[in-house]
Amino acid sequence: MIDLKLNIDGVINSVTNNEIGLFENETSFHFKSIREKSGKGKELLGWVTLPRDTSHDLLNNITKDAEKLTGNSEVIVVAGIGGSYLGARAVIEALGNSFHLNTGHKNRPDVVYAGHNLSEDYLSELMLWLDDKEYSIVVISKSGTTTETAIVFRLLKDHIEKKYGKQKAKERIVAITDARKGSLRKLAETEGYTTYTIPGDIGGRYSVLTPVGLFPIATAGYDIKQIIEGASNMQDFLFNTNNLFENPAFLYAAVRNILYNKGKGVEIMAYYLPNLFFLAEWWKQLFGESEGKENKGILPMSVNFTTDLHSLGQYIQQGKKIIFETVLSIEKNKKQVKIPRSADDSDGLSYIAGKNIGFVNSMAEKATTLAHIEGGVPVIKISVSQLNEKNIGELLYFFQMSCAVSGYILNVNPFDQPGVEAYKKNMFALLGKPGYQDHARKIKNKLK
Repeated sequence: MIDLKLNIDGVINSVTNNEIGLFENETSFHFKSIREKSGKGKELLGWVTLPRDTSHDLLNNITKDAEKLTGNSEVIVVAGIGGSYLGARAVIEALGNSFHLNTGHKNRPDVVYAGHNLSEDYLSELMLWLDDKEYSIVVISKSGTTTETAIVFRLLKDHIEKKYGKQKAKERIVAITDARKGSLRKLAETEGYTTYTIPGDIGGRYSVLTPVGLFPIATAGYDIKQIIEGASNMQDFLFNTNNLFENPAFLYAAVRNILYNKGKGVEIMAYYLPNLFFLAEWWKQLFGESEGKENKGILPMSVNFTTDLHSLGQYIQQGKKIIFETVLSIEKNKKQVKIPRSADDSDGLSYIAGKNIGFVNSMAEKATTLAHIEGGVPVIKISVSQLNEKNIGELLYFFQMSCAVSGYILNVNPFDQPGVEAYKKNMFALLGKPGYQDHARKIKNKLK
């Protein structure tokens, strides 16, 4: 059995069971294409059976090498961008402590991130901070030439070699890259770095359950075997549940496409725990990059409630009805804090004194959901009993399969991202990269 539950009661005013039932054959057909690897982007479907295909030897090796790296480090710098870092960060921060850079585990290094932006101030501050830290690097790039990550790794490599000397520095670097080709693979073999492979049949945004995500997560002290077990449980459940109304991945894909066809072009993921911020960011990349092409696709956005109820809540409630909401709900908190009693009750809170703050937060979730439904906003609810490694594994695989099926319903390739190359071409031209001279002349005239 799986822990995850999908509740679509909140779309009853917009979507009927008959409308959902019309997708029974289509979702089954697309799932068959996914399982048999015969649909669009079939060369990038390695993630489909990955949880059950992951070997214990690989997980043991990752755990062992992660322990070795963290044993002499106060800080682990994870260098990557997009799918090369978002999944790991999503898991680490979801399971972690809000006021630590790592997990809150004692004797674990802080985990920080670089290579995901081109801010000179950010990188300058990072280098200055690392001057006084014992640190190691996990660099993640299939090609080794992704601009942001390549620049940052060049900076980090120079810094760590000056700090420790070249011989000791290479013992503090782990490279996760292509099995055979690319500049990072070549450099790693030349320098003698510990390496792990990004499978060639898995794209970046589907790679969190490969060493791309698992190695950084292991450095933070989390049980990657439990993550894979959770994902495997979800894989088994989805593979063996043919009924559309009982298969949460199929049902989620069908409902969101029905809403899209009715003019709901924006999906907002709402969450009520701030440490889910990067899980929502990972979800946004997964769905946005998979579906947003050929002038199609639902725009994925996110809100952190109750905080954003005091900003975007007004628009969601009474703005243009282009939105549907997906609530990611966690039923049980990791910690408990009671609201204290006060003799004077000057703040008027005596009526909830002695109750847990989590209880108040859950009532805010229920109240907001009801208000939004009554305000004409369809609400889908995805819930797990608590945040732990196994349930995170379930969520990750559930969203990956839902996204793949949903993309096929839209009749796009959910596994490529051709539009990403447009900005790169312009940027390379403006930077003077060899081979882009003609394009540079064209766009410089446009910029004038």
